Amino acid sequence: MTPIRLLVVDDHQLVRKGIRSLLINHPDIEIVGEAENGLIALRQVQDCNPDIVLLDIKMPGLDGTEVVRQLHRTRPDVKIIILTTYDDEAYITGAFEAGVHGYLLKNISHEVLADAIRSVHAGESQLSPDLMGKVLRQFAEMARVQKQDFSGLTEEELHLIHLVADGKSNRAIAKVMFWSETTVKRRVQELFEKLGVENRVQAAAEAGKRGLLQVK
Repeated sequence: MTPIRLLVVDDHQLVRKGIRSLLINHPDIEIVGEAENGLIALRQVQDCNPDIVLLDIKMPGLDGTEVVRQLHRTRPDVKIIILTTYDDEAYITGAFEAGVHGYLLKNISHEVLADAIRSVHAGESQLSPDLMGKVLRQFAEMARVQKQDFSGLTEEELHLIHLVADGKSNRAIAKVMFWSETTVKRRVQELFEKLGVENRVQAAAEAGKRGLLQVK
């Protein structure tokens, strides 16, 4: 079996040597080069022709996300795994939007790292188990925003439809929304018109059918 060719990119020499020592007992993975920053990494990809680049996301000069973008354009055949200490949602999202195939934290074991490299080489995507909750919450928020946009309702109107569906009276809604009861009556009627319904029961049913009662 031809070994998986791996390029390791990290600005800390100790980390690069650590990765090499971790993978030395996995003969199906061969480290064909190392790079200490993004610019060198781009050159090394051309020189070493790796199958996979194992890349830190935050480095001096050209950061990991920009390296991913450039490689995604110039060498789409090379797969990229981020290996980092940063678990911020913005980094994760930016990395996958740029085109990475995996995002791993440096606290994983060498077995998990080796298996992730093999899986990415086989065409799968990989994510550290510790990050799954963050990503799921982010997807839930994206779904919430998409539903809101699709419904054509504002945040205020979504709040109002929840109150209506909960059976709140105009007086109770007025207290929650800091409106007068006259304003509540007007806004509820406007909401009925947007939803194409005639009363509160129909409004609650229509909101439930559209999935709007899950949008908070």
